[in-house]
Amino acid sequence: MKITVIIKLVSVLFTDMLYCFCVIGKVPPSNIIISAPSMNNLPRFQERGVSVTHSNDEVVDRSRLVFLAVKPHLVPKVLNGISGNVTQEHIIVSMAAGITLETLEELLPAGTRVIRIMPNLPCMLLEGALLLTCGSCAGQEEETLLKALLGPCGLVEAGPEPWIDAHVGLSGSGVAFVYVFAEALADGAVKMGMPSALARRIAAQTILGAGVLLRDSGKFPAELKAEVCTPGGTTIHGIHALEKGGFRAATMGAVEAATERARELGKK
Repeated sequence: MKITVIIKLVSVLFTDMLYCFCVIGKVPPSNIIISAPSMNNLPRFQERGVSVTHSNDEVVDRSRLVFLAVKPHLVPKVLNGISGNVTQEHIIVSMAAGITLETLEELLPAGTRVIRIMPNLPCMLLEGALLLTCGSCAGQEEETLLKALLGPCGLVEAGPEPWIDAHVGLSGSGVAFVYVFAEALADGAVKMGMPSALARRIAAQTILGAGVLLRDSGKFPAELKAEVCTPGGTTIHGIHALEKGGFRAATMGAVEAATERARELGKK
């Protein structure tokens, strides 16, 4: 199956995901075609044997699986431009934040199979978290295809559409929240006398190790926290300081704010 990627304002994340497809051999480069308005982001794919063009119509005509990697406000323009070339054989996959399945289906011919996906930045290292949801004309076959294709990028889950916006707040924006926490951890160590470069390395490894343990142990976060918090020890004193600073509420508020913003983008 040919894969088309239509890129107007290029998504760096998605180009890195496709680059991973080529590197790990999940998709032969000869089966990928990318359309973009300029050559700025295309040479790296040409070097891998990927076909490039400036014509969206051309790549849709030559493909069945089409990834739409554009900014949300460009979705109507792009889909209006290609809708005359979309057939019942096509699967249209959108990663535009906030743009609902209903909107996508209204902009495409009746019966078009539409899927929304939302990846996050670590996909470029094959350690991402992706959530997908299928439109009214897509089903288990299309879901299975996308999971198989995107599986090498990390965790791939499926769910109802309302979860997509929450996933933006939890995982898409959540990556940046973790970076803020990592920066604060390192700054705390610097305040206590540790060299900055060393503090950053240790903070990164601490978050990496904690994440792998949380993912692979099968335990709830509270269980793992309890294993570290000995009575009267250093960790419980630190957690008390976090609670006094409203850390838990602030984190929940950040996820909520990012989720609401994703919903606003869809309404606009």
